[in-house]
Amino acid sequence: MTSDFAAARLHLQRAYDYLHGNDEISHKTREAVDLLIEAVAVAEHRRPPARVLEFKTGAGKNRSLKDAPSIGAQQ
Repeated sequence: MTSDFAAARLHLQRAYDYLHGNDEISHKTREAVDLLIEAVAVAEHRRPPARVLEFKTGAGKNRSLKDAPSIGAQQ
């Protein structure tokens, strides 16, 4: 079962909105809920790491795309 991060973030944002008091507890609670909202947003948009593809050059040696010159780079 996967988490519904969008729904969790929505509920946390609503909770944040309800904590509109000027007292110290409301302020500290808003800070804590804000940290939770940020953590959920990061988890919601996290992507698995990309794979680096290896390919053979004309010399028969393996290289990866990260070794290739960037477009427009002077050589």
